[in-house]
Amino acid sequence: MKVYVILAAGGSGARMHTSVNKVLLSLSGCTVLLRSLRIFDHIIDGLVLVCRPEDEEAIQAEVALGALSFPVTIVHGGATRQQSVWNGLKSLLADPEDIVLVHDAARCLASPDLVRTLIRTCMETGACVPGVPAVNTVKECDPAGRIVRTPDRSALFEVQTPQAFRYQDLCDANLRAGEDGFQATDDASLLEHAGYPVFVVPGSRMNIKITEKEDLMIASAWLRSNAPAAPRVGMGYDVHRLVEGRKLILCGIEIPHVFGLLGHSDADVAIHALMDAMLGAAALGDIGHCFPDTDPQYKGISSVILLEKVNDMIRSAGYTLINVDLTIAAQKPRLAPYIGQMREKIAETLAVDVSCISIKATTTEKLGFEGREEGISAQAVCLLL
Repeated sequence: MKVYVILAAGGSGARMHTSVNKVLLSLSGCTVLLRSLRIFDHIIDGLVLVCRPEDEEAIQAEVALGALSFPVTIVHGGATRQQSVWNGLKSLLADPEDIVLVHDAARCLASPDLVRTLIRTCMETGACVPGVPAVNTVKECDPAGRIVRTPDRSALFEVQTPQAFRYQDLCDANLRAGEDGFQATDDASLLEHAGYPVFVVPGSRMNIKITEKEDLMIASAWLRSNAPAAPRVGMGYDVHRLVEGRKLILCGIEIPHVFGLLGHSDADVAIHALMDAMLGAAALGDIGHCFPDTDPQYKGISSVILLEKVNDMIRSAGYTLINVDLTIAAQKPRLAPYIGQMREKIAETLAVDVSCISIKATTTEKLGFEGREEGISAQAVCLLL
């Protein structure tokens, strides 16, 4: 079973009084869209992003910046949200029992924990949505504004997204709605119309939809209140043995040499030290815990790929990388000619300016295992905010 997301990002900035799609607006240094995408990092198998044609170029740039763990397919929306989601659903090559979550990109404060809860519940029930109990009295009015009914508030819930469904059920419900000419206000309504049971799981009052300017202010205040209290410093250290028959890879750059480093992955000792520094600063463990050498999926893997995953973990934990200082200790080969390429590679991988990356190379004056050319070591220090 796989899990997919359809992310509806086809809105405009009309109620924001801006010509820019509201999901492309900045919220505390990051766009609303990118924050929504990162909710699903390391949880799902793929995402279909539905947008307006005129927003596609800007949205592609945000997706690239995210360095996400899942593939993203961009499709164009329709005249209504219901048609847009249907366009996204038709582009999925999913199995009937796969799970599809439909999410509004404007709800960028939904949590990964909520996503996991929805997936688990959907596996059991077939369809579920997050909701919070209504706290205000709700009135039903006629076209003239006269109150005709006051529903029992104790039975009312304010429903949010993501909403989770079995793929085939959601397809069938959309087809049924098309046949009946039924227009729904959310995807759960389509399932209800088709006769499927839908269950509510606890949502969060902070899972607000960015619609008005005031919503941006509320979201920004919440992010500030939940931001890390102080900068975090991490230190990493790693060693690998030099052997014949292996490539020498340092900071993602292949260095010509008669020996290479031995390891389960590509044994990039410099990136390994950097990853440990980043993980340590955020108290997320170490590379041995996150990428064990007993796992065959990491056999021979590029450490650049692992560094991207660590950067995703750091961002998901709410941190931003400020700078890196990395030292490589090797008697041979001479690394100075490659330092510039190394800095650029690390900066590109971490999506930061190259000025944030310092890399130094040193010998040990022929002392120790580095001096005897038995191995190479690396030390890294980083700052997270």
